[in-house]
Amino acid sequence: MASKTDTSGQAVYHFAHAKAKKAFIIKHWPLYVISIPGLLYFALFKYVPLLGSVIAFQNYNIFKGITGSPWVGFDHFKRMFAYDEFLVILKNTLLIGLYDLIFAFPVPIILALLLNEIRHSGYKRVVQTVVYMPHFLSWVIVGGIIVGLLSPTTGVINHALALFHIEPIYFLGENSYIRSILIGSGIWKDSGWGTIIYLAAIAGINPDLYEAAEIDGAGRFRQVMSITLPSILPVIAILFLLQIGRFMDFGFERVFVFLNSLNSGNGEILDTYVYRAGLIDRQYSYTTAIGLFKSCVGLLLIILGNTFSKKMTGDGLY
Repeated sequence: MASKTDTSGQAVYHFAHAKAKKAFIIKHWPLYVISIPGLLYFALFKYVPLLGSVIAFQNYNIFKGITGSPWVGFDHFKRMFAYDEFLVILKNTLLIGLYDLIFAFPVPIILALLLNEIRHSGYKRVVQTVVYMPHFLSWVIVGGIIVGLLSPTTGVINHALALFHIEPIYFLGENSYIRSILIGSGIWKDSGWGTIIYLAAIAGINPDLYEAAEIDGAGRFRQVMSITLPSILPVIAILFLLQIGRFMDFGFERVFVFLNSLNSGNGEILDTYVYRAGLIDRQYSYTTAIGLFKSCVGLLLIILGNTFSKKMTGDGLY
């Protein structure tokens, strides 16, 4: 008898919940209508192209198409890991992604904390504008600036080294410097733009917390460590997870503008390799398999990172 009562109560609850949900949708129907273009965008340009991933399991021929190309199963994936050059490029991608995560990710956080401590509003706006501006430059322009600075004959860096009687260094002609150049140029270009979200999060902190801390005798550094950082930790966690999802997607343009035959040993990544093997050598199925492998690794990293973040901070992407 009790079981029947419980079942009846659950049915009533689900009915009431469904009715409330329907009423909510009817009430806020304009929001659902204006979301349709965004949903269509993702459906057409993000999900429909996923169907083309099937050519990773074929010897794709552009004249025969997907339906006429022969199936080869996992042959292209086996070829990836049996190819010595691919393993070297995979190592480069992982190392550069790791360096970017370690050195570049904290910079916008530190910069936002420093900008937040500036009390002169005019000076603060000037600094913000200066650090934001590089973000709006294309990587072609940034590459030209960096190449000009590092030139062994006309570069400012080598002219400065000459003052200390140090021989000119061809920075872009040696494998040992290319990773530092890639990470450093990315920090200069995008760290200022990355501070926007952190500054917005800092602006939402209750000022009463700082006033109470001042009454208790806490200095500015102590307030940052005890109030500011813990308050923006959920934002840091979410952006860190998004960064992990892009771990193997370092960016084609960012590397291609600096890449040459002298530094490709440490500088070539999967994106530039896909361009060379896929578009130039026309190995469409092989490079699609590489792209599918990258996507699977990124998805796995997001799932693991989100699980870890929920256990440690209680916040996650989903």
